[in-house]
Amino acid sequence: MHSALLHAHSGLRWIALLLLIVAIFNAAKSQNSGKYLKKDKMLNLFAMIFMHIQLLIGLGLYFISPKVNFVEGWMKESLLRFFGMEHILLMIIAIAVITMGRSKAEKKLKGTRDKHRKIMVSYTIGLIIVLISIPWPFRETLGGAWF
Repeated sequence: MHSALLHAHSGLRWIALLLLIVAIFNAAKSQNSGKYLKKDKMLNLFAMIFMHIQLLIGLGLYFISPKVNFVEGWMKESLLRFFGMEHILLMIIAIAVITMGRSKAEKKLKGTRDKHRKIMVSYTIGLIIVLISIPWPFRETLGGAWF
């Protein structure tokens, strides 16, 4: 179970990152178009949905992973601290920023330029937080992998 969830979480990360990047570039490109089309709305929605799917898989991993272990002194151990607190906290913050930005763009903002700008800014902030909190392979102490 752990291995399947870990591979799903690791593999789907690429789809989530790609959707976020495409949504950001689409919003930047479409700001001056004067239109907020259904394709814009759906792209932003799918980017957010994939982030939420990642969150659900990640929460499943959080409760069964051997890398999340609240033994005495776990905050002094970089691997246990990263997966037990830093990774999940930063990812939840990133997903909250993305979700609130999309919600505000869809429901509260009237102008298409404002909608695209809100998506661009909130998704970019979310993407930066996500990139910071991924256990990349070059962060040797975390034991991350590309897939």
